[in-house]
Amino acid sequence: MVPITSAEFGAAMAPLGPWSADRRVAVAVSGGADSLALAYLAAHWGRPLALIVDHGLRPEAASEASETVARLAGLGVESRILTLRGLRRGAARARQARYAALTEAAREAGFVDLLVAHHVRDQAETVLARRLSQSGAAGLAAMPAVAEAHDVRVVRPLLGVAPGRLRATLAAAGLDWVEDPSNQDPSALRARLRRELDDPEGGGGETAALAEAAAQAGARRAAAEAAIAAVLAERVSIRPEGFALLGPGALPAAALSALIRALSGRAYPPASAAVARLAADPRPAVLGGVRMLAAGRFGAGLLLVREAAAMAAPVRAEPGALWDGRFRLGDAAALPGGATVCATMGALGPDAARLRRLSGLPAAVMVTLPALRLHGVLAAVPHIGYGWPQFCARMVFSPASQAAGAPFVPAGRGMRTAPTGPMFHGAATAAG
Repeated sequence: MVPITSAEFGAAMAPLGPWSADRRVAVAVSGGADSLALAYLAAHWGRPLALIVDHGLRPEAASEASETVARLAGLGVESRILTLRGLRRGAARARQARYAALTEAAREAGFVDLLVAHHVRDQAETVLARRLSQSGAAGLAAMPAVAEAHDVRVVRPLLGVAPGRLRATLAAAGLDWVEDPSNQDPSALRARLRRELDDPEGGGGETAALAEAAAQAGARRAAAEAAIAAVLAERVSIRPEGFALLGPGALPAAALSALIRALSGRAYPPASAAVARLAADPRPAVLGGVRMLAAGRFGAGLLLVREAAAMAAPVRAEPGALWDGRFRLGDAAALPGGATVCATMGALGPDAARLRRLSGLPAAVMVTLPALRLHGVLAAVPHIGYGWPQFCARMVFSPASQAAGAPFVPAGRGMRTAPTGPMFHGAATAAG
């Protein structure tokens, strides 16, 4: 297969922006051919910082990471090794730990974009895995070209590129790479699917057909999400205190499901049949960890409020902490010296009764507000402006599943690869 040119890579990156003027991006680099090729291409396009994760799961991992640093230095690419220890073996656990470390490192370094090297065969394997797990229509869209994480965008510019072209690119540049034997582990689903595809170069017809199926499913998913966003924009007002006002009348079940999922902070939506019944005839009810009650003085329609009995227990109050899957403590939160060891973030709860005079919020909302406590004593409730003078805390309503967040970006907006070569186909603040 033919190497990838700088012009091709630039054309693939363009629709996945916007990009800063200096094109500073973080790149996840394992040392393998795919990620090393991505770093090489990114170095000719912009100014990448390579983030190398050493899992410590193999004895040679540390030396391979150091070897990769040396290769990247030869390309003029700055790099950092992220060392993880204490991981148990398992592809899913390692992947989660890797992404957590990568996104945290990118965020701490001030990068908005993290590039990863998933390619067309990875996409085909993802479709096969989703089919095996009987995923719904959204899951069959497989990996998006751009995914929004907390403060970081995960960007996949190579989803339409065959891995054979990535290796050809490195060979043309005279670069070697690391081969990870765990990629051939027969106990891993990915490895078994890879053998089933039997397409090492990634230019075969079945791989292309699976990737095209993902692109078409992705286009349908993007259209469906846009329709949900339009309905929510017209019918719903979501408040930074973590509740919503829904205008009167029926609405699409998918829109109500997305709204309930966001307000509850849960990873999965409620049962579809129950959502459909309630969407056709919105009325006071409790579903999926959310209460629906008459809006009262807020006007016609319903208030959707987190179900108090379903809220999570308090968590340790440290910058970036997420409580109840809904509220995140700001990274710049200032707590008194040593307070993080005895400060918690949790529901205002019964303490809401004595603070009603500070807010016009309904009682059902007040009890669900996030609050900071020090040694169990209420210290701050940012959303109603209550706080001890020494506290400065910002709590953002930031559910993992937003009701209408960044749209799904299907693969196929950048490079495509044919078997014979390339072708282009709300926050609140409390301060004393």
